[in-house]
Amino acid sequence: MIIIGNTLLSDELYAEMFLCDLPVCHGGCCIEGDAGAPLDDHETIVLQEIFSTVRPLMIPDGIQTVEAAGTWVHDLQGEPVTPLVKGKQCAYVYFDENNIAKCAIERAFESGTIDFRKPISCHLYPIRVTAYPHYDALNYHRWPICDGARKKGKREGVRIYEFLKDALIRKYGQEWYEELQAYVHYTYGDE
Repeated sequence: MIIIGNTLLSDELYAEMFLCDLPVCHGGCCIEGDAGAPLDDHETIVLQEIFSTVRPLMIPDGIQTVEAAGTWVHDLQGEPVTPLVKGKQCAYVYFDENNIAKCAIERAFESGTIDFRKPISCHLYPIRVTAYPHYDALNYHRWPICDGARKKGKREGVRIYEFLKDALIRKYGQEWYEELQAYVHYTYGDE
């Protein structure tokens, strides 16, 4: 593990290879699991503000779920998360022409209608962040659903932190990311 700023990073984040392979997994991380995507407190407010813009991009079951449960809910630990449709996929999921689960929030962002990309926990996946009073612990969430991403990452030589460059910069900043890059270069000599 290494410490950068107020973060403690698992070695897997810079040692393991990972590159999403949506044609293989079909966006399984958005449709599997026992709870919705974890949300920061400010994201709960953002979801309320953007719902009317994102709503037309969602599937009917997702719209009904949000209208019944709210734009966010509490999980079993009392933490804010996105609501799930019948205990399965995230309410903000839509399916493309290849039946791949994608994010309606991100679709609205990419079209320029909102300036919020998607919850940071989704953007950072497969990294899971545990916030402690004085630091964040960043760990790799290994899930069989992502076997294809590990294979593709290995084939193309992409480490987890490289795949998540934009998300990590969004969360911790450019300087933080450059410090991580420097550490990896020093340790592995391949940056």
